[in-house]
Amino acid sequence: MAQSATAFAPASIGNLAVGFDMLGLALDGVGDRVRAERTATAGVSITEVRGLDGELHAYLPNEPDKNTASIAAQAFWDEHGDGGGVALSIFKGVPLQSGMGSSAASAVAAVVAVNALLAAPLPVTELLPYALEGEKFASGGMHADNVAPSLLGGMVFCPSNLLPDMLQLPVPEGVSAVLIHPELQVNTAASRRGLAATVSREAWLEQQACFGGFIAACAANDHKLIRRTLKDVIIEPQRAAAVSCFPAVRDAAMQAGAFGCSLSGSGPSIFALVAEAQAANVADVMTASCRGQGIDCQSWVSSLEAPGAFIES
Repeated sequence: MAQSATAFAPASIGNLAVGFDMLGLALDGVGDRVRAERTATAGVSITEVRGLDGELHAYLPNEPDKNTASIAAQAFWDEHGDGGGVALSIFKGVPLQSGMGSSAASAVAAVVAVNALLAAPLPVTELLPYALEGEKFASGGMHADNVAPSLLGGMVFCPSNLLPDMLQLPVPEGVSAVLIHPELQVNTAASRRGLAATVSREAWLEQQACFGGFIAACAANDHKLIRRTLKDVIIEPQRAAAVSCFPAVRDAAMQAGAFGCSLSGSGPSIFALVAEAQAANVADVMTASCRGQGIDCQSWVSSLEAPGAFIES
């Protein structure tokens, strides 16, 4: 049996505009790492939490019952642990409250790392319920649109009524995701509490049409149909005001040729899907627009087939 293991789990785009709480996309090049080490003491503990700068994190707690990584790891170890305990070292690569699945990435990386300590690790698809325990603590709901793509990679359909089943969906060729993260924070749990409890029949029907059309467009590699259907008429209008730069960034992305542009999760991150050849330019345009609003930002360009969590060592 391994005495230690380090796992990487990618950031993700939740909702993908059309699929609130049931559709997500993994991102290349940004994510969290968790190192798990066997200990003689029972239970799950946290040795350290380090931030993007490599320094000890100023905000994230070391208490095992207050951190998404340790909560997820404990849920897993309670059912599958084979004696002793586990100590976690958490290395945050995803900004907090960013709309990039930060809590999900930590939870997924922790469960994948702890699973690797077993003599007979579980298949990756069986790890979802444990990672969701960490996400539930952070966001206040049992939704998998960040956890599932972080775990599996690519674009994943994961409605709550089908969990723990989830389905990787086909993605169109020649399309990239562009994501910018403005230097703002939006609390996911608070954002969810602020959503309206009901919507009009007209809005619901339009959103259903967009969701079905988008999934069909991706499977058929129909870029024109992606452009017509990649929009959110229900959730985005309720959340846009919390991200002051969003209207300008969205307009800039669309004028630069993006197929569609919306908030990633609850924001403040903003994503666009765009033809691969135009992705770098659209990223530059979105970044310039955000900074033109007086808000600094980071940006990433990702394949739609970014890999899910994996063991690094």
